[in-house]
Order: sequence, then C-alpha cells, then structure tokens
Amino acid sequence: MQRIKLFTWILGSVLLLTSCTQPKENKEAANDVALSKKDIYIQLYSVRDDIKADFDNTIAKVAEAGYTGVEAANYNDGQFYGMTPEEFKSKIEGVGMKVLSSHTGRPLEEDIDKTDWESVWKWWDVAIDAHKKAGMKFIVTPWMPTPKTLKDLKQYCDYYNQVGEKCNAAGLSFGYHNHNFEFKEIEGELMYNYMLENTDPDKVFFQMDVYWTTQGGFTPVEYFNKYPNRFKLLHIKDEKELGGTDSVMDFDNLFQNIDNSGVEYLIVEVEKYNFEPLVSVKQSIDYLMNNENVKADYSK
Repeated sequence: MQRIKLFTWILGSVLLLTSCTQPKENKEAANDVALSKKDIYIQLYSVRDDIKADFDNTIAKVAEAGYTGVEAANYNDGQFYGMTPEEFKSKIEGVGMKVLSSHTGRPLEEDIDKTDWESVWKWWDVAIDAHKKAGMKFIVTPWMPTPKTLKDLKQYCDYYNQVGEKCNAAGLSFGYHNHNFEFKEIEGELMYNYMLENTDPDKVFFQMDVYWTTQGGFTPVEYFNKYPNRFKLLHIKDEKELGGTDSVMDFDNLFQNIDNSGVEYLIVEVEKYNFEPLVSVKQSIDYLMNNENVKADYSK
C-alpha cells in the first residue's frame, strides 16, 4: 500500500511538472484548437475563381482554414460543380467538412401567367432529388426578378410556399436569400416585409444576407425583432473580408442581439477582397473565431 501511494504521488508530480513546463507555443496551439471548434460554414462563391482552377486543392485549403462545411453555388442539371451529387458529397466529406446547403432556383416567366408549370415542377423534382443525394439540409433561392406589381410578388410568395412544401416532403428546408433590391417598395409595400408576411414560416425560411440588408437601409437586428425565428441561415458578410479596417458592419451589435433571429447556422460569404481569396476567407473565419460574441454552435 505504501508503495502504491508513493508511485501515485510521483506520477502526479511528473504530470504537474509537465503541465507547468509546457512550451508556450504548445499552449498557443491548444488555444487555436479550442477556437476552431466554432461551427462556421462558407459559401463557396467566396472562392469561385480558385474552384474553377483547382477544385480539390481549394476545398482542402478551405477545410484547413477551419470551416465546418460548405454551401454550394454551382448546381446545374442534377450536378454540383460538374459532379454527381454523390461525388460532390464525397469530396467535401473527404477533407473533413459537411455539405450544408446550396444556392439554386428556377425563376418564373416574366409574364407569370404564361409559366409552364409542368416544366417548373419537373425541374424542382430533379433539383430536390440531387440536393438530397448530396446530403444537403437546405435549398436556398439566391435571387428573383424584381416583380412589377404586388400581384406578381404574391404569385412568387405562393410559388415559394409550394416549393417549400415539396422540399419538406423530401426532408429538406427551402429558403430565400436577399440582396438589397428587396428593401424597395412595390405599390406602397416594402418587398422584403411583404415576402416575410406572405410566405408560410413552416415552408419558407429566409437566409438573411446581413451586408445587403444594411445596404438596403435597415439593420439585421430590426428584422430579427420584427420577424422572430424566420432567419435559419445568416450570410455573414462585409464590404470585403471580415475583420478588415474598411468594415461597414456593426457585427458586435448583430451577434449580441441575434437570439430572436432563429439562426441555426452562420455562413461566411466574401465577394470582394483586399487579398487573395483564400487569404481573405481565412481572415474572415479567424475574425469570427476570435470574436467573443460569436457562439460556438447555433444549431442547438
């Protein structure tokens, strides 16, 4: 018994000494690992030129930067970046990331009354099937033609409700991503508000692009409070990369008042750069990792 106690004391002393004398660089590395546990995704449009040049190397670099997963930006005829859904999923998961969502959509005819609905729904059947095979959770329409009348806008809202219903039946969720033109009035109604009020929350969520919202003259927090729980996905974007000196965003206020949004996932998008795109997306995730107002996980 005495020997066991002596051995235990010696072992504890060695472990304590090892901990106290751990090199500074090792401690810093451990801190970096802790920081990298935040759940942050990237819209692949952020590295669009790099992807065209070398898809495999680009997604490897994105994973190395610390991103959890991706939102695709290149769906066409059942394929993602020219690959089958299964191939795309395999490549993303092969570098340790997840496939979260995709930007795609099927605009209606300019004269909506002349829309070939059979063709529209056939397109969506193929798209939904491809997104499901790729392991997506969300399909997001990233743009729509600006309607000329409220009647046209209402038809789009009805259309999105139907798309959302089809997505739900397949185990996916459907959302709409804004730019800044949605913050203009049509026949006295603010377009974005009208869309929020005329789509079914159970069928259509909104992926708020926080940068474009501010460019439209509003703050994201205004919308979080006025339309709570409608914004499952957020595009975290600035004029250029996040954390730069030319920022036009008040991210501290946004993240301190995000609870009403209903957000489940943060997605970085960088459209313009001060540096090479891969450098800019690395700076962007580092900014979020080091921002104490950003939670590690919003999906819980």
